[in-house]
Amino acid sequence: MKSSFIASVVYLVLGVGSGLFYREFTKAHDFADGASTQLGLGHTHLLVLGFVVFLLVLILDRLFGIARGPLFQWFFWTYNAGLVLTAAMLAVHGSLTVLGEQSTAAIAGIAGLGHILLTVGLILFMTALGRRVFGRQAAVTEG
Repeated sequence: MKSSFIASVVYLVLGVGSGLFYREFTKAHDFADGASTQLGLGHTHLLVLGFVVFLLVLILDRLFGIARGPLFQWFFWTYNAGLVLTAAMLAVHGSLTVLGEQSTAAIAGIAGLGHILLTVGLILFMTALGRRVFGRQAAVTEG
């Protein structure tokens, strides 16, 4: 449970910080068209997929004890790796756009890998949650 709380706080700080970076970086480079860069997406990705998701994980862990299952560690590290990779590539791609540089296929590929890791992490989480929900339900029904 502590790891979910710490992750949530870290993503809150990173999300707010990335929003500040987006605002100041685009302003410093006189980038008027902020809607056409991926730099601003890092802010929402970190806040929603990091801060909010780990708050929900914390609540579900409190209710069902999913952190005690063997899949939770796999979920935790896979999901975090995917989110960090995705957010980093959004920052790189967005910064290049603001600077007037071209992005490469490698950046898109790495961002895609981050999204794949996020998906695998969510599958692991739902599997771990399902095991605890149906396991607990069976124990209550039988008892």
